[in-house]
Amino acid sequence: MARTLDDLAGNSRPSGLKLWIAGARPRTLAVAVVPVLVGTACASGHIVWWRAVAALIVGLGVQIGTNYGNDYSDGLRGTDDQRVGPVRLVAERLASPRQVLTAAILSFLVACIAGLALAAATSWWLILVGAACVAAGWLYTGGPKPYGYAGFGELFVFVFFGLVATVGSTWVQLQHITGLSVLSAVPIGLLSVAILVANNLRDIPTDTVAGKRTLAVLIGDRNSRLFYVACMLLPFAFTVGIAVSRPAALLALLALPLAVPPVRRVRAGESGRTLVQSMLDTVRTLMAFGVLLTIGLAISG
Repeated sequence: MARTLDDLAGNSRPSGLKLWIAGARPRTLAVAVVPVLVGTACASGHIVWWRAVAALIVGLGVQIGTNYGNDYSDGLRGTDDQRVGPVRLVAERLASPRQVLTAAILSFLVACIAGLALAAATSWWLILVGAACVAAGWLYTGGPKPYGYAGFGELFVFVFFGLVATVGSTWVQLQHITGLSVLSAVPIGLLSVAILVANNLRDIPTDTVAGKRTLAVLIGDRNSRLFYVACMLLPFAFTVGIAVSRPAALLALLALPLAVPPVRRVRAGESGRTLVQSMLDTVRTLMAFGVLLTIGLAISG
């Protein structure tokens, strides 16, 4: 098996810049990149490239800030103490809670600066959308009643990293919502949700002990596996609908073979540390699907 980020939490621990890169969980950042690519491609023919770059900075800033915020909040609560997976800065005492909190704030600040530039060029109403994204990122595990502890994580990922990020990336180009961007946002949101489902499926035992009531904990192991399979396969059905107006979008179907191995392993009942590889394979599926869909949308545009 290829070396994964949770290996960094073992005998070979990162330090310096590598520590903070690992804490940002770079292998999950496709969740921020793909919706911007797809949403921008939905506006092909009318693209202002600096706005696309700014939208990408917003997405990455919010995602990295959310990852650091999750590390900070879960570390303080002790939720991460027995968890396998990517390196945890606070729980493993690789950085102080204050340092991780500062990293989260700085990441959100970068996103806000890029968002203000987009708002100045389009509409100041965009500030409200940006504020909602930052709030959703922080309150996932932060605050007195984190929604990630109440089974709503998947819903918010679908809404913000699927619908809002994809449709918003189209909107900053055209300044109106299109049916194509909404339809394209659905498969991106579902694949992003699949990543979280794989993560939470792995953590059912430790989350149950820690009192973290994720959707996986609430619906159980078997239903979580079925939900994962649905989130992985339905996007390919949506591709056919997108192809009605943009035929080359069918290129995204070439990513289907990447979805097969993790789906098979999850259906077969893999658990614990072995699910880390399935999560990474899910990220690869999202990235391949998103890039191919972006190319297809651009060609047909």
